[in-house]
Amino acid sequence: MRLNKVLPSPTYSEIKKMTAYIKNLSTNPKSDILSGLTVALALVPEAVAFAFVAGLDPLVGLYGAFIMGIITAIFGGRPGMISGATGAMAVVMVHLVQEGNIVGETLDTVIPNLGLQWLLITLLIVGIIQIMGGVFRLGKFVRLIPHPVMMGFVNGLAIVIFISQLGMFKETIDGRTSWLQGTELYTMLSLVALTMAIMYLLPKLTTKIPSALVAIIVVAAVTILGNMDVSTVGSFIKDGGGTGLNGGLPTLQFQLFEMIGTIGPHWKMIITTAFLLAAIGLIESLMTLNLIDELTDTRGSGNRECVAQGMGNILSGMFGGMGGCAMIGQSIINVESGGRGRLSGIVAALMLLSFVLFGSSLIEQIPIAALVGVMFMVVIGTFAWSSFRIINKIPKSDAFVLIAVSLITVWQDLAIAVIAGVVMSALVFAWNNATMIRARKKMKEDGTKVYEIWGPLFFGSVQNFNAKFDIKNDPQKIELDFIESKVSDHSGLEALRNLANKYIDSGRQIELVHLSPECKKLLIKANPKWKEYIRINIDDPRYFVATDRMDKEI
Repeated sequence: MRLNKVLPSPTYSEIKKMTAYIKNLSTNPKSDILSGLTVALALVPEAVAFAFVAGLDPLVGLYGAFIMGIITAIFGGRPGMISGATGAMAVVMVHLVQEGNIVGETLDTVIPNLGLQWLLITLLIVGIIQIMGGVFRLGKFVRLIPHPVMMGFVNGLAIVIFISQLGMFKETIDGRTSWLQGTELYTMLSLVALTMAIMYLLPKLTTKIPSALVAIIVVAAVTILGNMDVSTVGSFIKDGGGTGLNGGLPTLQFQLFEMIGTIGPHWKMIITTAFLLAAIGLIESLMTLNLIDELTDTRGSGNRECVAQGMGNILSGMFGGMGGCAMIGQSIINVESGGRGRLSGIVAALMLLSFVLFGSSLIEQIPIAALVGVMFMVVIGTFAWSSFRIINKIPKSDAFVLIAVSLITVWQDLAIAVIAGVVMSALVFAWNNATMIRARKKMKEDGTKVYEIWGPLFFGSVQNFNAKFDIKNDPQKIELDFIESKVSDHSGLEALRNLANKYIDSGRQIELVHLSPECKKLLIKANPKWKEYIRINIDDPRYFVATDRMDKEI
């Protein structure tokens, strides 16, 4: 008798995970497919432009956008978020690519495009760093970004997107670039205005189809049927030095590993560039995730997104793409066009590859004006206009941070702006809390002087804390009551330990009351004699004040 192997039934948790993934794949396939197509059309000039910025062939940018898009759409932590080649990473890549090309030309056996090979190796390192960021759960730090930083970020982002689109109003003739004038300028402005009008008015009539997609199709039809001489995706690529969109499938770059021997003394530059690219990619991706969370009133997984970004950059390096990270403008287009599930990102990536394989001649006819109009509407939708209304109603420090982050975003890049904003906010918070420490004094009937500590004791408030005590003139018995205070870090613990030792060394008796369990544990671990000075109360607070990291440091 033949027995068939019985497969184990899926567990409840496995079924739950599968159901959740299917739900994230798409709750509205029609909207996801149409929004994905819209995003794919908007991705083309962006990927091409960023490839030019990095000194690479347009197909390298398109392959990077496809690989990043498909991997993060399937495995990322934020359904509906779009990833691809970005300007923030491109401006860092260009120095590596240029240096690699120079080295390639000076070798005994000249190696063309060595800069690209170095970039692909760098992307492997970038991916490993980003995956480690997800493994060590660094994605949670996006929660520490204050609201003024977030508002400054989106305002600066809107300005950057707007400025980047102004370059589309220029033309290059005989190697010289100048602004459009006369009929060409008026035609461009008219088509941009038509695109924006359709995107503004169509949602008032129906929301069943993405207004951005309709606007692109209508404006493209007007220019093609009217035989209008306007700048198109195809002419944009050729003006930048490319030959067109037409290409094949991305292939595994076996020669990538053969080029490792050409790096020689340049490893330091490659490692430094990799860490910088990884940091920029993660910061921009996590900020975009946070922004899409707010727009959709849902919550994504930052740690999962870190891993997906790393996977995307590794595969991009292996298959000849320029890598990338989350694209804020395209993600907003996707969300506003109805894309909420993973299917929208998958469709966008597959359609982008289809344009390269089959539809290059058609896509190259799309007028740049239509895509500029779409991005201008993204600018209007992204900018936090409410910041003008609240700027005089929020603390001056928050207003300063908001404005500073906006300006730094335009001046430098998004990653530097966010880091600077978080640092400024942290310093303001530390300064404000440093002044909150108080010590109320009272005497007991037995002559004991009680210091009732109020406020957080941490590195910023240590100096003020020490100034509250009069060791020379205090009586024989001293009691420190921490029921309204928290010892928040190692500096606070050291300040408390030093103060107690000064009282003990002067021959006085000191008793510590209402310390948290964690603080007691750390003090006793440092010196078991502290048990003599700590009173155990049944009403001791049960909050946490010392982290595991502090525990390891002491």
